[in-house]
Amino acid sequence: MRSQNNYGRTSRKTASNLDDPATTVALVKLNAVLGVKGIFQGNTLSSVGLTCAVCHSTVDNSLAFGIGHRLDGWANRDLDVGKIAAAAPNLQPVANLLGVSVATLQTVLNSWGPGKFDAEIFLDGKAFNPQQVTDGVVTGTNVPGATLMPNAYGLVGFNQHTWTGAWGTVTYWNAFVANLELHGTGRFFDPRLNNAAQFPIAAANGFGDLPHIDPDDDLTTKFLPALHFYQLAIPAPDPRPGIDFNEEAAQRGDKLFSGKAGCNNCHVEPLWTEPGWNLHTPAEIGIDSFEADRAPDHVYKTMNLAGLFVRENGLFMKPSNKGRFYHDGRFATLLDVVNHYNTRFSLGLTTQEKHDLVEYLKSLPSKE
Repeated sequence: MRSQNNYGRTSRKTASNLDDPATTVALVKLNAVLGVKGIFQGNTLSSVGLTCAVCHSTVDNSLAFGIGHRLDGWANRDLDVGKIAAAAPNLQPVANLLGVSVATLQTVLNSWGPGKFDAEIFLDGKAFNPQQVTDGVVTGTNVPGATLMPNAYGLVGFNQHTWTGAWGTVTYWNAFVANLELHGTGRFFDPRLNNAAQFPIAAANGFGDLPHIDPDDDLTTKFLPALHFYQLAIPAPDPRPGIDFNEEAAQRGDKLFSGKAGCNNCHVEPLWTEPGWNLHTPAEIGIDSFEADRAPDHVYKTMNLAGLFVRENGLFMKPSNKGRFYHDGRFATLLDVVNHYNTRFSLGLTTQEKHDLVEYLKSLPSKE
């Protein structure tokens, strides 16, 4: 695997028929399809599994768009998980779990869009935010409840690693996804999911305490420590001065970040989130509570800002999928985020100061 920070590399391009199923099977056998693990009996593909990389890695397009060297930890902003799931040959078990028709389930899955996934729908069955509110203004109705896939780089040193609430750090989410989302065979325990008022589906199906199995039958738990160690070792990519951000403007923005704009009050350098309990109520950040209310303690997390330039500049993703900030992508650009906080906290930033602050955000993680 190549370094996450050396993403300018190119490679010789070759032609192949990617529409031929035989080509797909051959690539899966070579472990060349990102995030897809094939189980073979001889040359026959007998089953397929998914790994973390299917959502939390991408490629550098060095051979062709969507084909290249792995970039582990970079969220896949083009992957439309919902559309893929909606095409499954038998959705009836999932529809039964959620208590809806297959047609309704397909409508929900197709609403997610690229780069999003709704992990909590299997806990609470809430498919849409009825009223999205930003700075006291309704900015959308019936917005899909799916959230953007977070990056899995730069995770070391701070608390909580999901968009909302005290779900837990990387270790918790690894076990949650492995057992409740990817349906691995293993143990998972979280008594908070027994709260039928907040998590009716999880409570009804015993998701808060999966069956106690023999350690020899547990196929997930033994892999979690090594996975955690690897994830914490993935650094945030380094932006290139003069290419990924304007260096002179970023220097001015650095002073604004810890001065007039007050960003460092919560996004504390160099963690870019709060050391300690990095969680805030919806009212504190000026947005609706829909996604926060799906978390155990009804709060949002102060995000780590490292590597924001990847999304803002649309690196290795379709142009239509670039940007999109906050858990639901409600802000199209970093300037929109800055404008939001300028309004929320009455910062009085000038147009130039806003642009300087954006350039500084694109420069993170700064080495100064």
